[in-house]
Amino acid sequence: MPSYRRVAAIHNIVGNSKAIVDMRSLIATVGPRPCTVLILGESGTGKELVARSLHEVGNPDAPFLTVDCSTLTDSLAESQLFGHARGSFTGAVDETPGYLRLADGGTVFFDEVGELSLSVQARLLRFLQERTVVPVGSAKPISLKVRVLAATNRNLEDMVERHCFREDLYFRLNVLTMRLPNLRDCRPDIPLLVRHFHTRLAAEYEESFAWFTDAAMARLCAYHWPGNVRELAHAVEHALVVAAGQAPGTEHLPPRIGGLLSGTVGSPHSGATAVVPLDIAKRQILANALHQTDGHEGQAARLLQIERRRFYRLIHRYHLEKLTRAGR
Repeated sequence: MPSYRRVAAIHNIVGNSKAIVDMRSLIATVGPRPCTVLILGESGTGKELVARSLHEVGNPDAPFLTVDCSTLTDSLAESQLFGHARGSFTGAVDETPGYLRLADGGTVFFDEVGELSLSVQARLLRFLQERTVVPVGSAKPISLKVRVLAATNRNLEDMVERHCFREDLYFRLNVLTMRLPNLRDCRPDIPLLVRHFHTRLAAEYEESFAWFTDAAMARLCAYHWPGNVRELAHAVEHALVVAAGQAPGTEHLPPRIGGLLSGTVGSPHSGATAVVPLDIAKRQILANALHQTDGHEGQAARLLQIERRRFYRLIHRYHLEKLTRAGR
């Protein structure tokens, strides 16, 4: 695989925090190897994106199929997974290959594998052990070369203890585990993610969207994001659409993203206080001082109790010249 394609696949994972850097490194190491990977994480943390990145780093030209395990019903699972022969049951007017045969030579991603019933788990386990499928209505096994990736936001170890998930299947899937970080634990990455979604949406909408105000960015950085990166992507799109060409402010964000601009928006689950990245907080403090003094740099410096020369350096560092009287 050309190195530039591998790099592109890895850098679909946006962020510079240690957790994200470590994840990209693991994807680069594991991706080219056909081992089974169990991807764990809360809803919205990007489990399918990681699965696709693992596939693209290893075998980008091969098929990649996603199986929504919540839709695999006991009565149809065998046909959906393994396919069926023509005439094997009423309504089977044509032969159907099934997900696993369609993914032959590539990757099949079992999303939300914790939703599988015990009977479907047994059928999946049989495939993982034998790497063959027998279509419904046929007696001939078909050998397949398919890499299996699986993901869930459920605690499979707890499900095993409660006899809701087969222990043997758990060990088959858990050859290598990737635990995806929550967005609230990667707050310094939020501005990068917002920029990523802003750029992507501008291309999709074919519009030149204005950038977010400092107040809106501070609010985005302070929110606890129970829906993780998926919720952030939706919030960015909501703000850009509602702002209708203006610079999106706090009033354009979804109503649920509330709290004080100072960043005291805690998670209702943990009771912790969110922290705004230091550069965002500094820029907002400087901007507020300039607004209160109508752009008078000397007065703003005195208001913040810092030397004027240092204040000038900070103005240039954070590109706030347009807020000063001289820059208007």
